[in-house]
Amino acid sequence: MSDWYKTMAFYQIWIRSFADGNGDGIGDLQGVYEKLPYIKELGVDGIWFSPIYPSPNADFGYDISDYKNIHPDYGTLEEFQKVLEKAHELGLKVIMDLVVNHTSDEHPWFLESRKGKDNPYSDYYIWRDEPNNWDSLFEGKAWEYDPVRGQYYLHLFAKKQPDLNMDNPAVRKEVEEIMRFWLDLGVDGFREDVINFISKKEGLPNGVPFLPAVNGMIHYKDGPHIYEYNSQFRKVCMEYDAFQVGEGPMTTLPSALKYLTGKNKCLDMMFSFDHMMADCFYTEYMHRPFSLVKFKKAISKWQYGLQGKAWNALYLENHDHPRIISRYGSEIFWKQSGTMLAACYLFLQGTPFIYQGQEIGMTNIRLGRIEHYEDISSKTNYHTYHLKESTAKRLHRIHLSSRDSARTPMQWDDSPHAGFTVPEAKPWFYVNRNYKKINVKAQEQDQDSILNFYKTCLRMRKTSKTLLFGSYREYFPKNREQFIYERQLEDKHYLIICSFAGRATLLKYPPVFEGRKATLVLSNYKHREQVQLLQGESFLKPYECRVYRLRF
Repeated sequence: MSDWYKTMAFYQIWIRSFADGNGDGIGDLQGVYEKLPYIKELGVDGIWFSPIYPSPNADFGYDISDYKNIHPDYGTLEEFQKVLEKAHELGLKVIMDLVVNHTSDEHPWFLESRKGKDNPYSDYYIWRDEPNNWDSLFEGKAWEYDPVRGQYYLHLFAKKQPDLNMDNPAVRKEVEEIMRFWLDLGVDGFREDVINFISKKEGLPNGVPFLPAVNGMIHYKDGPHIYEYNSQFRKVCMEYDAFQVGEGPMTTLPSALKYLTGKNKCLDMMFSFDHMMADCFYTEYMHRPFSLVKFKKAISKWQYGLQGKAWNALYLENHDHPRIISRYGSEIFWKQSGTMLAACYLFLQGTPFIYQGQEIGMTNIRLGRIEHYEDISSKTNYHTYHLKESTAKRLHRIHLSSRDSARTPMQWDDSPHAGFTVPEAKPWFYVNRNYKKINVKAQEQDQDSILNFYKTCLRMRKTSKTLLFGSYREYFPKNREQFIYERQLEDKHYLIICSFAGRATLLKYPPVFEGRKATLVLSNYKHREQVQLLQGESFLKPYECRVYRLRF
């Protein structure tokens, strides 16, 4: 298995909100095809498609009803092949979302399974006469009674997302065939959804309730056959030199290392959620202010822990989280915090993933009523937690945390609907009102835009072996306002300095750099001198970032 993915950067497409090519108000493959030159020009090397399969959309594509086709809203298999061929012509890899912990309850397998215990699909899902006490991560308890079969089925997520029984060899064979179908078409790998949940503990024992939604997780996270099953899927990918990145909710560093190294190695990378705890992953339930110290601790734990052993997957935004400027930056210092956050993570060791709209600094949407939101998780949380609070306070929690903020239509220009669709169409979801200020066209024309800053960072990263493969070292981990780290390869050093404060802050250089001449190769503020002497005390402006290059 080659490691071509180490020098890459990926762009995540949540297709429904990316670009509408046929004018029906829903993003589609035609829209993606038209925007491929934009993606290439950004400086990434690959695309990750969130699910584009047929689905009833109970969880917008993560409830799949047909693994070997394209949702009619998005196009056809022929259109997908056209996108794939064009992407490859442009030098872009394409990876698909592989969602095999669960299907839709409208998938033919489930429709057959619910008929009874004497058909070939009977054991494709997890059925019980009596449920245990596990909670679902999305909708109440994890078991739903099916009157047709007369039993309960397990759903760790929405009720319309029944969990597959991966202990059944026939199910694992189905997964292999799904993978081969897409790999034979020419895709280059998979992002594997909640892949650490697919093996449940024998007997499905009760969990110990301690936090809503995660009761029972100890019995299905990193289950007894998890490496065995994932290794089976790994063999398929190895035949095609295909890439695999796993999503591992609540995974720990020691756990991730088992997936990424040694005899159990079954993934190339795994997404960590640790840095998402810097405020609180379950924001709707228990919101806490952002802590830079916690953020840095999580980042450094994974940078140090995987260094020389495995490879990091780097991200700040995706389809499951609110927008990062609204969350960790500042909408007041919008451009400064947007560019700082880019530098903060793009120069870490690992392969970066950029989510659509992140590169232009899109922000959270704030809708006036819960009924205006589409996300099932947001609606469930609003009607479950903090019911004694006022409507306004509960809605404010949704404004802070809703996945829908990442799912507003992409803002291409300042025309009606932000250029996402034709003027006479109605977009499937609300466009953020700030689209006249925050859009691609405006930023392409602004040399100092967030978009052009991302392009610069990606270009610097790709052309520097130090920024790609150099070691990582953090300085001043207890500093509550600054994130300062070093990348080093042989005698070449980069010092990355990022302020997370909305005011001027005192900067002290790490002692090892004190008194040395350095070249300022990147900043989100204007500086008179490119070569600077790093000595004494300096001040960082609000959300300032600086990248220095030195030789020792």
